[in-house]
Amino acid sequence: MDIAISQRHLSCFVLYNLLFFSLKYSFLSISLIRFPTRMYIRGGVPSSLKSNVTVCKAGNCDYKTVQEAVNAAPNYLVYEKFVIWIKAGLYDEIIRIPLAKRNVVFLGDGMGKTVITGSLNVGHMGNNGVTTFESATVGVLGDGFMARGLTIQNTAGPDAQQAVAFRSSSDHSIVENCEFLGNQDTLYLNSLRQYYKSCRIQGNIDFIFGNAAAFFQDCDILVAPRLVNPENGETNAVTAHGRIEPGQSTGFVFHNCSINGTEEYMKLYYSNASVHKTFLGRPWKEYSRTVFIQCKLGDLINPAGWMPWSGEFALKTLYYGEFENSGGAAANAKERVLWSSKIPAQHIYSYSLHNFIQGDQWIPSS
Repeated sequence: MDIAISQRHLSCFVLYNLLFFSLKYSFLSISLIRFPTRMYIRGGVPSSLKSNVTVCKAGNCDYKTVQEAVNAAPNYLVYEKFVIWIKAGLYDEIIRIPLAKRNVVFLGDGMGKTVITGSLNVGHMGNNGVTTFESATVGVLGDGFMARGLTIQNTAGPDAQQAVAFRSSSDHSIVENCEFLGNQDTLYLNSLRQYYKSCRIQGNIDFIFGNAAAFFQDCDILVAPRLVNPENGETNAVTAHGRIEPGQSTGFVFHNCSINGTEEYMKLYYSNASVHKTFLGRPWKEYSRTVFIQCKLGDLINPAGWMPWSGEFALKTLYYGEFENSGGAAANAKERVLWSSKIPAQHIYSYSLHNFIQGDQWIPSS
């Protein structure tokens, strides 16, 4: 009798908790739809940061080049930040932040004011040229990297093949109010957890790519003309995510972003929309995963939404999803390819900053 009562109490306890869990997360998903702020964290690059060293071209700072300042950072910082104030100016240099340089912070004087520029590209020096990985103007390996208020660009040009502006393999990386300019492969998010807030990203072919778990919030994504003679037309993909195994927790999440074209590109598009085609993404690797949530899609986005990489590759294993995007015909899910998805409302919270990159655990108050 005592055993039967205990089993009954246990069954009731389990049932009650399952019901509570179900109601709790149903409430969360409903709340998210009504209150999009649940996708936000009031955080970013802290405004209270003070510079450890300064960089400027005039010569009255600690260093004249950004790389010299990076080299001066202590190795393997855990709690402290090493803050580099890069004052307004054009810095024509290739910058590498190695694995040992953790918690390095770049503070600029604003987009278009502090500009780091390079032009390395895969076509450089013919067959002896650099790889895509090596072509980055700025490449980061050290965890905890932060940047705010600057422009990073690769000026190789639309006919130079892969030419990365910024490459990051930095876990717990935060980039805010920064601009990335390039053409093919502008932003290489190689691996680990990364957060991009209020940034401007410009390119054309697969210009946001890699296998990171990256979250983009309030960003402007702009497609630029691709060819030397762009009036002939082209086909562009904004993203090319590279998840290689189904168990990897990687993917790209875009929330409340704008996807449009530069003024020059939109003139070309409106002159002959049939030859200027832009898609949200295509699968670089077999388990590619990308979602757009409550984003504004410009007219340039093809109604099909997504494009294949080659034939049937990855079409049965990728995950491409959308939820409550706006923008007229560009956001009309009825014409989307059959292998993309409309994200169910009860699953949206899986793609929040809290859940997707555990942002509430490491993104500080701004």
